[in-house]
Amino acid sequence: MSLVLASQSASRWAMLEAAGVSFEALPAAVDERAIEQGLDGSAADTALELARAKALAVSAQRPGRLVLGSDSLVEVDGRRFDKPASREDAAQHLRFFSGRIMYLHSAAALARDGEVLWDHGAAAKLKVRLLSDQFITAYLGHEWPAVAGCVGVFRIEARGVQLFEAIEGDQFTVLGMPLLPVLGALRDLGELAS
Repeated sequence: MSLVLASQSASRWAMLEAAGVSFEALPAAVDERAIEQGLDGSAADTALELARAKALAVSAQRPGRLVLGSDSLVEVDGRRFDKPASREDAAQHLRFFSGRIMYLHSAAALARDGEVLWDHGAAAKLKVRLLSDQFITAYLGHEWPAVAGCVGVFRIEARGVQLFEAIEGDQFTVLGMPLLPVLGALRDLGELAS
């Protein structure tokens, strides 16, 4: 297989490895904030555009190779959240999320030679429980800086699961990539056995 993953996300790497998909990782050098500023769509549309931009950027560096780009965005009460800039920023995010519904939008795109061949977006709905300041301090004491690169300030496969009362949606979407549709697209493109 000639797949290139345009990401440095440990959870995306782990998902592909666990699924038996061989790949080369080459993080995309794109200015996500600049791309976001040029868009006026929903969080779901923005995640899809960022996934496409990452796939296209890396496909320019790897001619002939199939490139998988992916992105995730968190939206709470109509407000989008990026990865926290600092531990205090992470604490502020968690205080805002407390007792609210979080929508996590994950998207993926496959590109080859500067052309997007496929893309897909998915969403999960996560009910954040009421979080005390004491919990937030202890949580970040254990999880920081590991969650510094995570939108939503959590790793669901770690202590982040303690943030939630309920989750509706695909576990892979929550981990940061709609894996089942990605695998289907790889099969359709002849990159995986049917």
